[in-house]
Amino acid sequence: MGKPNKPDNSFSDTLSLHSDVGQSSAAIPYVDDDAPEINIDDLPPSYTDVAESSEAAPMLAHRGAMVDAVLPSDIDAMVITDKYWGTQSWVAKSVEDPETLEAYVHRLAEIPPRPYMSVVGTHTETSKDSKGKEAKNTVTDFDVTVDMTPYLYSDAQYRQSHRYLRTVDNGEKVRRGTTLAKRQKGWNQSIEVGADKPSLQEWCHRFGASSAGLKCFTLRRRMVGFDEEAVKERLEKMVRDTNYRGHLRVQLITKDGQIDFYNDAKINRWRLTSWIRWLFFLTLTFIFTWPYLFFRTKRWEVAVVDWPFSYINDRGAKCYVSVSEDQWYNMWGYAICRAVMDKRQKCLDQSDLRRAHEGDPAFNTGNAGVDGALGLFRAGMNAMGEVNRQLGWGGDC
Repeated sequence: MGKPNKPDNSFSDTLSLHSDVGQSSAAIPYVDDDAPEINIDDLPPSYTDVAESSEAAPMLAHRGAMVDAVLPSDIDAMVITDKYWGTQSWVAKSVEDPETLEAYVHRLAEIPPRPYMSVVGTHTETSKDSKGKEAKNTVTDFDVTVDMTPYLYSDAQYRQSHRYLRTVDNGEKVRRGTTLAKRQKGWNQSIEVGADKPSLQEWCHRFGASSAGLKCFTLRRRMVGFDEEAVKERLEKMVRDTNYRGHLRVQLITKDGQIDFYNDAKINRWRLTSWIRWLFFLTLTFIFTWPYLFFRTKRWEVAVVDWPFSYINDRGAKCYVSVSEDQWYNMWGYAICRAVMDKRQKCLDQSDLRRAHEGDPAFNTGNAGVDGALGLFRAGMNAMGEVNRQLGWGGDC
C-alpha cells in the first residue's frame, strides 16, 4: 500500500478531512506496536452497521459526514457502478463546471474505500471422458475475505477518521490532461517533491477549460499505512500449517476505490452503455474502437484521498488509527483458520468472529435421538478436520 505518512499541511492543496464530531477515547490514536489480545466486545462496528446507524445520524446531518449516495445534480446525468469493484463512472454536464466538480470530489472523498483481506485456495482436478481425453477443472476449496473498512475509523460511530484529500506530487507519473502518464512539466528530481504543485481547485479549472472532445477526471480512494506483506506472510503460514497442499492466494483487494467523471458527450455515454459494449465485443469491432477511445480521451488522474490505517506523527512514532496489524491478526486469525478448514466461501462478519472466540453453541433440542445424531455429526466433522491436518488436503488430483 502507500507509504504511511502524516498529512503535510504545508501545502494548500493537501486538505485534511479529519472529522471532529463528538468526543471519545477511541479518537486518540494507538501508538504502540505491541499486540495484546483484544476483547471482541470492543470491536468497531461493521461497515454495514456504520452506514445504517440511526443513533449517529442526527449528529451527522449538519456536518454532511459519510454520504451513502452522492449523485450528480443533472437530471439527465448517467451514473454507472461496477457490480463487483464498485467503480463509478459519471457522465454529466455539471462536472465541467470547476466549482461543481470540486464540490463533488470533496463529498465523495468522505466515503471510504472498501479494502478486503482475501484468502483463496484452489486445486486442479483431472478427469477423463469416455474417449480417454483428459479435462482439467479448477475447484475452489475456500474463499474467505475480511472487510478492513471499520479499521480506517478511530471512532466509527461518529465517523472520525484521519483521511486527507491531496493532489499528486510533481514527480508522480500520472495522466495530467494527457493520454499517457507523465510527470509535471519542468519537474526536477533535485527539487523538493510537492513544492508548487497545482491545487485541486486549479486542476478542476484546467479540466473545465480543456477543449478536448472526450475527457475524464478521476478521484482515487485508497488505504495507506497498512503492512500488507507482513499480514500476507502470517496468513499464508497459518493456512499452510493446516497442511493445505493446494494453490493459495492471499491478497488485499480494494473496492469502491475510483470515481471517473466524464464530460457529457455521446461517445462517452455509448462507451458506458452495456448493450453497446457487448455489441462491440461480440462483433470484434472493439479492436478498432479501443485504440480510438484510448488516444482520443484526455485524462486527469490527479486527485487522491488517502485513508490511513496508520501514519507517522510529529515525534516520528507510528500511530494506528484503530488497531495494529498484529492486533488485527490476533483478532481475526483463528476465525479465518476455522473458515478455511470448514471450506467456506464468504465475507466473515462479527458473528463469525464471536463463534471463533467463544465456540459454537451446544445443540440441545430436547430429543435424545436428535441430540445424539447432532453430536455424532460434529464428532465426525472434527475427525475429518484432524485427518486433513495430519495427512494433507486440497492437493491437485
